[in-house]
Amino acid sequence: MSALRRPLKYLLGWLIAGTRGGATRAKMIKALKEKPRNANQLATFLKMDYRTIRHHIEVLQKNKIITSAGEGYGTTYFLSIEMEENYSLFEEIMKKI
Repeated sequence: MSALRRPLKYLLGWLIAGTRGGATRAKMIKALKEKPRNANQLATFLKMDYRTIRHHIEVLQKNKIITSAGEGYGTTYFLSIEMEENYSLFEEIMKKI
C-alpha cells in the first residue's frame, strides 16, 4: 500500500507554522541538526518537559522528519536523510515566521 506523500515543503510548513507546538518542533529540528541526541538530552538541552519532547518526537518520526537508532531509553534521534538534504526548506520557513 503506497501513500501519496505531500511535498516536504508543505509538510514542514504545516508541522512548524501551521500547528500548535510548531515552535517546539522547530527547536528540536535545529538541535538535532547540531548533533544526534536522545529524548532526555533534547529535554535538557531545550529546557523542556521530557513528556512534551517525547510527544513531538512521535510527531516528527511519524512524518519522517527525524529517524532513530538504538532502543529504549538510549534511543538516539537524528534528522532523516530527506530532511538533511532539504534543510534549506526548513530555514526558508523559519525566516517567514
